[in-house]
Amino acid sequence: YHAYFRMLLNKGMHGSKRILSRAAVELMTTNRLTPEQQAVRNEMATNNVHISFGQGQHGGWGMGMAVRTYRGDYAPIGQFGWDGGTGTSTYADPDKQLTGILLTQVGVSTADSVHLIHDFWTTVYQAIED
Repeated sequence: YHAYFRMLLNKGMHGSKRILSRAAVELMTTNRLTPEQQAVRNEMATNNVHISFGQGQHGGWGMGMAVRTYRGDYAPIGQFGWDGGTGTSTYADPDKQLTGILLTQVGVSTADSVHLIHDFWTTVYQAIED
């Protein structure tokens, strides 16, 4: 999983081998939602905030992953990845060239799981030295 996200950060390259084209990576990691779709997504995230961290709180959606379109916490615009329903969270940050992977497998049936994911990412970004 780490190698996959590093490859995306490297615009489709894994070491010296091209895995995906630059254009494919750009399509995957750029918000593809129309304004109408964005409005529905924002409403869903607002009404389901206890379970929607990563499923709408980031603002956008690329081809297969969430894409951050606004700055609401430590993570910058352009961060991309996915939070899973079993308490997993994986994102890449092109600005900082970092990846983070959290595999809790505790489920997202309570707000505690979502808070754990949020705390993980807060800690990751607070640990970065400028």
